[in-house]
Amino acid sequence: MTDLLAQFGQLPTTLLMGLLGVVMLADAVPLLGVLVPGDAAVLAAVGAGRPVGGAAAVAAVVAGCVAGWSLSFLAGRLWGARLRRGRLGDWIGESRWAAAETLLRRRGGRIVLVAPFLPVFNALLPLAAGGLRMPYRRFVACAALGATAWAGLYVALGLAARTLTGLLPGAPDPTVLTMTVGLLLAGPVLLGTRRRLRAVTG
Repeated sequence: MTDLLAQFGQLPTTLLMGLLGVVMLADAVPLLGVLVPGDAAVLAAVGAGRPVGGAAAVAAVVAGCVAGWSLSFLAGRLWGARLRRGRLGDWIGESRWAAAETLLRRRGGRIVLVAPFLPVFNALLPLAAGGLRMPYRRFVACAALGATAWAGLYVALGLAARTLTGLLPGAPDPTVLTMTVGLLLAGPVLLGTRRRLRAVTG
């Protein structure tokens, strides 16, 4: 795993950011998202330390997330009821699906805006939004803003982690160490963020 991450960090910037976008697209799709460590991928990309790493990582994350959520939105618009009654609906659970619809009816675009910070719901809300016929322009605008905020937070954590790892004598590969330290920093930061979002989602 360590060798794989080190090789990931050595890729050309264009390819690295392209792969990051694909990872984030997969992370935004129900079922696939559970298997894809999107936060770790962002931190690893920042850990590569390219001059344009921060801005390019944010752009790649936003593009990938919006593409994945748009596909889920379209699936919800076309096959929402069928998916809800099928295996995907069984895996998600009727209670979660109903809760997502309730949040969308009560909060509308605001809940889409904070969706990237809400595990499980971040992949379910686009499906529910499509099924409820939310206007796509409103959905995608809120989704893009939310993805930008989430990406900005993780890129900032990655840059902070890379700075800290640079202070360690004889530190191992910066990509691996930045990802590890970044994930440790992300825990309390995201916990505090989610607590503040309870007022929005409650």
